[in-house]
Amino acid sequence: MPLKSLAGSRRVRDKPMKITEITIDVIERTAPAVHVQDERNDLGGITTQGVLRVRTEDGLEGHAFVGDQAGDSTQRMELIIRNLKPVMMGRDSSDREWLWNQLPVISGHGGALEPVWAPLDVALWDIEGKAANTPVHKLLGTARTEVPLYATYPPRHGTAAGFVEEALQLKAEGFRAYKIHPGPLSARDAAATAEKVREAVGDEMTLMLDRNHGYDFRAALFVGHALDANGFYWFEDPVPVSDVESIRELTRRLDTPLNMSDTSEFLLHEAANFLQLGAVRLIRGTVRKIGITGLKKQMSLVEGFNRVCEIGLAGNSALNAANLHVMMSSLNCTYFEYWLPKTVHQWGVISQLEINENGNLDAPTGPGLGIELDEDWIASHRVATLS
Repeated sequence: MPLKSLAGSRRVRDKPMKITEITIDVIERTAPAVHVQDERNDLGGITTQGVLRVRTEDGLEGHAFVGDQAGDSTQRMELIIRNLKPVMMGRDSSDREWLWNQLPVISGHGGALEPVWAPLDVALWDIEGKAANTPVHKLLGTARTEVPLYATYPPRHGTAAGFVEEALQLKAEGFRAYKIHPGPLSARDAAATAEKVREAVGDEMTLMLDRNHGYDFRAALFVGHALDANGFYWFEDPVPVSDVESIRELTRRLDTPLNMSDTSEFLLHEAANFLQLGAVRLIRGTVRKIGITGLKKQMSLVEGFNRVCEIGLAGNSALNAANLHVMMSSLNCTYFEYWLPKTVHQWGVISQLEINENGNLDAPTGPGLGIELDEDWIASHRVATLS
């Protein structure tokens, strides 16, 4: 069959597509205030984030957003322009693996560049999908067309009653899974909260708990036994990620699997070390930290150890879509993390991810990431352009 017939409506990539420009629209937006009841800062207020645009000589433009939830991203945007743009200008937009392997060289003795590079990798995948006129998940290899999700809020309650009310509200809205962030609750109060939430929602709702590394071993073990008794699906980041001995011992003693880790320094090789040590049964990952290229590697790595890779928050609308594409390309993860309130991290696109009639998220159908920038909104919030 002639190549033209095979291509159908897709564009055939028969030549390199050199990168001719990389810019970032600097956005100032006001996110709703969210009080976070743990060691982290509150969310919301005026924040600076970015719209990354990568252009090729063919006129294609790949997009990604720079920014996590309502956090300031000025330094990350400057690093992309200063450290990564010079390396990629004039290269083929498909050189994602080359760039992945250059990161240790580019970073030198500085910190890991993966979280800085991640939006650039996503934009390059967006170009690849647009060049082929197909969604990114089809380029990765589609394994399914919808995924379930769980709802979660940042820690915002000081009593078990608050979490019970939150869980019942989410259940009434149709959510079938819920992750508790107990924040500064004592171990005893967190254990009681787990029991009371389970009693309130019954067995129809899947439950998880995430302490964001806030326990020591004894507190984590105490809470973990309560999770075991109440059929929780996972126990996320109970202790600091550096406390490997406690992590291994918790995995040995608890039925509820530990899920680690959302810390910024837990990247591909750290995941590999945890798997080799048998430290956890669930590994945490997200394009926010290692891009589509890195997350696909991590999911395959975890699958090779007969473990599951659960995908964490991406932090903005473009990277949320990127996470979803990777999830559609594998059966080795269960839930999409659906953070609330949505307005903290959803911005800059015409249509946000919508929950379907089954309570799941559908695979994107548009080319590339399948997102359409809201150029009017971006123009009204743009304060500068980095180039």
